[in-house]
Amino acid sequence: MARKQFQDVFEDVITQSATINFGSTADGNEEASDVTVAGAALGDFVLVSCALDLADLQMSASVTAANTVTIVVSSSGDTVDLASTTFKIVVLSPNF
Repeated sequence: MARKQFQDVFEDVITQSATINFGSTADGNEEASDVTVAGAALGDFVLVSCALDLADLQMSASVTAANTVTIVVSSSGDTVDLASTTFKIVVLSPNF
């Protein structure tokens, strides 16, 4: 049975997917890509995932402007060239 412990915490849940092909990311560098997500607002929470092994990359996402989520991958090891893939994005608008 699924628990619904967060059902009253978020006013809105927005889902979006985007296919992104990040360039080659060298050690200590990062690549960013903006995705249009209708309804996303500054202060919202963002979850992001992709179907590839990120190898030595770290991934983060945030709302950087109204209706815009920026996904960032950064390298802390070898140079990584992440293949084109679909990223799944969830934007959570809090009730507080």
